[in-house]
Amino acid sequence: MSAQNTIERLSNEITEVGNLTHTLALRYEGIFTLIRYGLSEALSDATCLAQAARDATAIADAAASALLYSFPNQAKLDCKSGCNACCHLYVKVPPGVATVMARHIQLTFSLSERDWLHDRLIEAVEAIDTTEHPERLRHPCPLLAEDGQCSVYEVRPLVCRAFTSASAYRCQQMVFGTGTGAIDQNLGYYRVYAEATRALEQAAIRLGQPSRQKALAHALLEELTGD
Repeated sequence: MSAQNTIERLSNEITEVGNLTHTLALRYEGIFTLIRYGLSEALSDATCLAQAARDATAIADAAASALLYSFPNQAKLDCKSGCNACCHLYVKVPPGVATVMARHIQLTFSLSERDWLHDRLIEAVEAIDTTEHPERLRHPCPLLAEDGQCSVYEVRPLVCRAFTSASAYRCQQMVFGTGTGAIDQNLGYYRVYAEATRALEQAAIRLGQPSRQKALAHALLEELTGD
């Protein structure tokens, strides 16, 4: 086979694979368009923000799980039970999420546990309100139990569900040490929960409710105390 024939054969194959890759890239982006419209359609039937938050979370969880387990060669996640560095970061929640969390707490926490949580929420609110840059704050989540586990894991916020890391050590350095920069995230996984967050903001507007996100500690304290 001549050099020219080899060049033509290789060029044709590369062109064909390139075209297929482009087509797949477009279809991949289409997944997020489908998620966006699916969330919008599902949440349009919600009569309250709590229902919207439950539905948005269920849809996002299903989509994120499918993305995580359906695509090859993804980075291995180092997130596991008891690893809670990310539970010391500043967290905001969209409308409806704190309502769902508060109802779960009222149903499952004992009176002493609710008193304990109330004190922790007050501490967290004060820490947030007395810092100029809350996003830089490193403070344990009020819902982080003494054993290092999330006490409301099944109803944890969207942003907590979205957080992924390939290196627990890097998370520890970033939160408690001298690490700089950002934690590498599974971007597709993260985008799913970002779409769910936007969908809840839009649902709030449709229902005539405030649409802005609030600090988790503030939002949950308001839901639990009515203040």
